[in-house]
Amino acid sequence: MSDTRYSVLFEPVRIGPVTARNRFYQVPHCTGMGHLRPRADAATRAIKAAGGWAVVSNQETEIHPTSDLTPFPEHRLWDSRDIPALRVMTQSVHDHGALAAIELVHNGYHAANLGSRAPVLAPSDVALHTLVPKQARAMDKTDIRDLRRWHRAAALRAKDAGFDIVYCYAGHGMTLAQHFLSPHLNTRTDEYGGSLENRARLLRELLEDTREAIGDTCAVALRFAVDEMMGRDGMQAHEEGRAVVEMLAELPDLWDVNVSDWSNDSATSRFEPQEGYQTDYIRFVKEVTSKPVVAVGRFTSADHMVSLVKKGVVDFIGAARPSIADPFLPQKIEDGRVDDIRECIGCNICVASDNMGVPIRCTQNPTMGEEWRRNWHPEEIAPAPEGEAALVVGAGPAGLECAMQLARRGCHVTLAEAGPELGGRARREAGLKGLGAWSRVVDYRTHDLSQRAEVDIYLESPLSADDVIELGADHVFIATGARWRRDGVGRSSRSGIDVADAVTVMTPDDIMDGMRPPGGPLVIYDDDQIYLGGVLAGHLCDEGHDVTLVTPAPVVSPWTEMTLEQERIQRELLEAGVTVVTGHLVSKITDGEATLACTYTGRTRVIPCASVVLVTERTRETALYEALAGRGLGTLELLGDAAQPGLIADAVYAGHAAARAFGRPQDEVDAEMFRRETIAMGGSDAG
Repeated sequence: MSDTRYSVLFEPVRIGPVTARNRFYQVPHCTGMGHLRPRADAATRAIKAAGGWAVVSNQETEIHPTSDLTPFPEHRLWDSRDIPALRVMTQSVHDHGALAAIELVHNGYHAANLGSRAPVLAPSDVALHTLVPKQARAMDKTDIRDLRRWHRAAALRAKDAGFDIVYCYAGHGMTLAQHFLSPHLNTRTDEYGGSLENRARLLRELLEDTREAIGDTCAVALRFAVDEMMGRDGMQAHEEGRAVVEMLAELPDLWDVNVSDWSNDSATSRFEPQEGYQTDYIRFVKEVTSKPVVAVGRFTSADHMVSLVKKGVVDFIGAARPSIADPFLPQKIEDGRVDDIRECIGCNICVASDNMGVPIRCTQNPTMGEEWRRNWHPEEIAPAPEGEAALVVGAGPAGLECAMQLARRGCHVTLAEAGPELGGRARREAGLKGLGAWSRVVDYRTHDLSQRAEVDIYLESPLSADDVIELGADHVFIATGARWRRDGVGRSSRSGIDVADAVTVMTPDDIMDGMRPPGGPLVIYDDDQIYLGGVLAGHLCDEGHDVTLVTPAPVVSPWTEMTLEQERIQRELLEAGVTVVTGHLVSKITDGEATLACTYTGRTRVIPCASVVLVTERTRETALYEALAGRGLGTLELLGDAAQPGLIADAVYAGHAAARAFGRPQDEVDAEMFRRETIAMGGSDAG
């Protein structure tokens, strides 16, 4: 039954020659599948259409070999041979009643052309955007004419592939059209440089060319970054950003507006905790154009969405990450099931997947990226054999997900947690600075479990092997987690750290349990090098501790480059007064001082140290699993961090996979791991 509170969100909206069935618009986002895995990519997009998104966009789609993003598998439309792979996506999206959009792109100096080895093009001579030993060359007039021709031809191919909306793309610092707009990158003195009107000339021409080529049946969208978030050093929404929108106001059929660069547009909840954080930058757009506007901001609240539409800020609710966390978000809102939405937590695991060049992953939605390979559906799961019961030990992210999915399959589930509350590390880490949104991982699953009569939950219930046997459980899933080591063994040292008895040694578990270091200098030694060391440094500094963060890595929390956070993390810590020492091991800690050794030269230095927090490596909690092995259970499976410490996303995935595999033939489950898209040999280019 439809919920009338949100009826405005389900009004159809005209976009040029096409009409969207409602106001939910999945903006272009990468999946790490692209031209290498087109069936998998199409299945991911199709599930969004099935979930109620009126427009489903693909991702950056290279229009020519001079815009080659190898090794990252985005989409391609270099020539007609790329059409069939893209048609798989449009057909699957159309099957569910949604419009399909394509984001055509020439990436300019952002594309290194490592595969094609073609020249890299830019408005002016410039070093590449990425750390590759080559420079881009300034485009001459012939290059510009060629670019326009390539873009027009790609638009025609996009129409042939079945797309309803075709993008011109000038955002995220990643596209030639935006590079020409920038006076810092565009130092030309011809009609394509100098004044804003000249710098916008190429973008205007691309829009006009695209409208002329396909505008009779396809809508033309413009994705434009109104603010580069660089102050006076870049385009600002209230100055040139607004001027560009005024200049081109009626040319596109739709404005897709955001901020730049990617790290600002896809800011994590650690640094932008509120949804709608881009609204103040894009609010002016509806004032200067009559065309529909879509914007993003990690929207998850249906009430907030309604407010944005009724206030005339946007016509469409744009989403990338929220559509990943819950592809059925529109359907749930329409049905009045807002409490059932898997809210995006803003962790950027999806972004990290793209940066690593692997298929998309999501902490909240473990089915994301597995729709084709494993035939997983976010809202559907096959029933288990009738009458089955299972015991899940441990209610962290793996245990909660496993219990929830087993219950959805019809099993009677007993969930036993040794601690006083559900959530495990997800709940504990959510108590640290910047990670509050991570509690949504727990909240979604505990809400679901609380609605199910076939689930019995027991807190403060540690179990021994004899307890498990006495309970009569034949199918047991062990999700007992892992604990941080306190001996210093980690990524850079397998022999540990020599620490004097008088020194207070703590781990992240101690801090999350409420322990605090005594007075005096505190050293946080981060040899984990993922994210938690930096989080703890900021958290304890805010509490008033004198913090020195030491890491063997060359920067703080280096893995967070994948989640677009690293620069923000290091800047925040330095501005807060944390002393940062990179490129050093902690070799010894005595009463009052720590000896550091340079990772490159071995030279030592001494810093004050009254206590230390060791963030190095985790030890799996497997005692119960080992005690139950050989006791004749029908199922005994180790899950999550207890099986392999990793990210919370990994733990959720492990719990989900275990629940789906329960009761199925093992060879059938194993076969899913081998399913992949392989290159068909032959064709006109075969040697």
